[in-house]
Amino acid sequence: MTGKFTETLAEFASGTLSTTLLSQSIGRLSALDWLACGLAGIDEPVAKILRSMAAAEAGVQSACMFGGGAGPPRMAALVNGTISHALDYDDTHFAHIGHPSVAVYSAAFAMGQHLNCTLPQVLEAALMGMELSVRVGLWLGRDHYQSGFHQTATAGAFGAGVAAGRLAEFNATQMAQVLGLTATRAAGLKAQFGTMGKPYNAGLAASNGVEVAQLIQAGFEANSEALEGEFGFGATHHGSANIKDALAGLGKVWMFENVSHKFHACCHGLHAALEAARELDLAAPEIAELQVRTHPRWMTVCNQTAPNTGLGAKFSYRTVLAMQALGLDTAGLRNYSDETCGRSDLQALRDRIHVKADNSLSETEAVVNLLRRDGLRRESRHDLQSVVDLDIRKNRVLDKAASLIGNNRSEIAWAMLHENVSCSAFSELFGS
Repeated sequence: MTGKFTETLAEFASGTLSTTLLSQSIGRLSALDWLACGLAGIDEPVAKILRSMAAAEAGVQSACMFGGGAGPPRMAALVNGTISHALDYDDTHFAHIGHPSVAVYSAAFAMGQHLNCTLPQVLEAALMGMELSVRVGLWLGRDHYQSGFHQTATAGAFGAGVAAGRLAEFNATQMAQVLGLTATRAAGLKAQFGTMGKPYNAGLAASNGVEVAQLIQAGFEANSEALEGEFGFGATHHGSANIKDALAGLGKVWMFENVSHKFHACCHGLHAALEAARELDLAAPEIAELQVRTHPRWMTVCNQTAPNTGLGAKFSYRTVLAMQALGLDTAGLRNYSDETCGRSDLQALRDRIHVKADNSLSETEAVVNLLRRDGLRRESRHDLQSVVDLDIRKNRVLDKAASLIGNNRSEIAWAMLHENVSCSAFSELFGS
């Protein structure tokens, strides 16, 4: 027996995949973005720790890891999921506030290499997994997130399991088992934010998805009602069981298409304000005062008023807007530094920037009001959920990838993502 939600998802996940060209295009952009974030994070302390653990455990080397080396698929998924989220520069889906690519692509590529799949097969499976992670995230709802659970780790694990299961060619019954067994593995807390535990949450989701799929493939049996049944994941993890919204248009509407790519190397809660300020074309000398209005939830997430570290700067409206106005590239990783925070001109400008909560705004909106020194006032509003022309989005993702991993590697990866090559051939880029 399975519940309606599990049954519907399992049938969809194992059925014929009919995606739109837009979904496929955005899926490729997210794959490139994931690769670039992973390669850019290979020297982070958490990356070195995870690779060292993988090397110490050894095992069959069937899946490549970011930064070099290979390991068993679930270990590679753990390493790659963690490393690709280490910089917190990967994509976000605001329907459930989760980072889909780091969990799902990390699982899909590990399983794809292990099963000798083609790159198109992996991209298709990942697209399915990312759609399912968003749907599960919607079903769990805001109460789940606000209670302290990290949707990247929880909803992401279900998406990772589905992607891995699709590569193993699971039928609906097996997919229901994947969802049921993942319910006992999915875990991750927002309490880890600001530590190595946050990217580790993403790695756990990827690894859990691969492990569950491999167990089901081997004949393991689990409770298929463990997602939505009595004492199941939803009931025990503050889920809202919002089935109507979670299943709306399933198979016809691809919610993943609304994923938001990061074009600034800081908390995604800051991006709407940065985009609004970008439209104002701010320049420090003309700013008498700058006021930012944002959704109240971001006030406790990314409103550090006077950070003195590069990490703190990534969670500070006042700092990133001052950086932008001073001509510092907010997409550049090196600009988020202790030295930047210590600049006297930045601190002086930061003190003229004020942040206020506004309940009338959605979580993806921000309004920036500029008072110029000559007395003129200007205002700009931006919503991260507004439709962005695909060519504009593509160019910005390609520019971001080139800045992170260089033009050559970026171009090679982008070309391969449109070819019928093996998953293993593409994965050779992980160690470069």
